[in-house]
Amino acid sequence: MARGKVTIQDIADALGISRNTASKALNGTEGLPEETRNKVIKKAIELKYKQFSLIEPETVLPKSSRNIALLTENLPNTSHFGSTLISGLEKRISAEGYNLSIHIIREIDQKSLSLPNNFDVSNVDGIICIELFNLAYSNLITSLGIPTIFIDCSAHVCYPEFQADVLLMENENSTYQVTKKLIDGGYTTLGFIGDYNHCRSFNERWVGFNRALTEAGIRLDPAQCVLDEDDLFFASQGWAEEKLNGIAELPSAFVCANDFIAVNFMKSLKNLNHSIPGDIVVCGFDNGPESKIIEPHLTTVHIYSNEMGVKAAEMLLSRINTPDQPYQVSHIYTKPVYRASTADLK
Repeated sequence: MARGKVTIQDIADALGISRNTASKALNGTEGLPEETRNKVIKKAIELKYKQFSLIEPETVLPKSSRNIALLTENLPNTSHFGSTLISGLEKRISAEGYNLSIHIIREIDQKSLSLPNNFDVSNVDGIICIELFNLAYSNLITSLGIPTIFIDCSAHVCYPEFQADVLLMENENSTYQVTKKLIDGGYTTLGFIGDYNHCRSFNERWVGFNRALTEAGIRLDPAQCVLDEDDLFFASQGWAEEKLNGIAELPSAFVCANDFIAVNFMKSLKNLNHSIPGDIVVCGFDNGPESKIIEPHLTTVHIYSNEMGVKAAEMLLSRINTPDQPYQVSHIYTKPVYRASTADLK
C-alpha cells in the first residue's frame, strides 16, 4: 500500500469488504456482526487510521485473562484529549502484562442496558470507561463487581453511592481562574456556552464560572448563555448562528465548555460580522489542536492527557490488586493558556 493518509477504503480493501461495511463498523452502526466490527477496528489500529493511530496493534481483542476492557460510546478522535490519554493508558497497563480490549457501547446497548456481544465478563480483570455518561448504564457496569474506573462520568453521579473510582481533569478552579481573569480585565457581562449536565467535567466548569461571577458580585444573565442539551449543539450547521441571533445583547465574553464548542461559536460569530477579540472575547477548554489553528488562536485550558492515561491505569491496577480499598475521586491539575482570543489577558 502506498504511504500516505489512510482512508476507510484502504481498510476495506485490506479486509476484502465494502467501504460501506468498514464505515459502519468504525461508526458503531447497529446491525453489524461483532466479529466484523472487531476485524475492522483491529485493521484500523494496524494501519494507524485517524483516532486509532496512537493505539498499539494487537490490543483490540482479549487474548487470555489479564485483560482490561475499555468501554466507550465514542472512540475519541485525534483532536480529542482522550486519544493521547488512551495511548498513555495502554503503555502503562502493557508494562504490567495486561492487554487492552476496546468495546464500543452503542445507543441500543444503553437503551436496553445490555453489554456488547463481544464483552466476556469472565475474561475481564478491569474496566475503564471513557466518554460514557449515561448514569443508568454506568450503574450497570459497576454492578458487575469488576474493578472499574471512569475517566469523567455522568454529571449526576453521587460519589458516596457510586461503586467505582473516578478520574477527572481539574475543571472548576481552572475555569474559575480564567473567568476571574476576564472580570479583572474589565469584562463585566459574561455568558457560558455548553450543556452543564452533559458530563461531570462540564458541570464542574459551569460551577467554576459561576463562582467567579458570584465573588465579583456579577449577576449571571441566562439570556446571554447557550445551555441547551448537548445533542442540539450538533443539530445543524447553522444552529450556533441561530442561537447567537436569538441573544438580544451579546455579552462581552463567552466561556465555553470545551474547545470544539468554542471554535464552532467563534466561526459563527465571524459569520455574523462580530470581531474577536474586538467585539467579544472567547475561551475554551482542552487545548486541542483546533485551538491553535483557529484565528485568532483560542484561550483555553491545557489538559495533561497522557499523564491522565498513566494515572488512570495506576488507579485501576491498584483497585485490581486491592479491591477493598476506599473508592477514589481524583483530579489531575490543568493549566490556563491565554492566547489572542482574549486580547491582552496574561
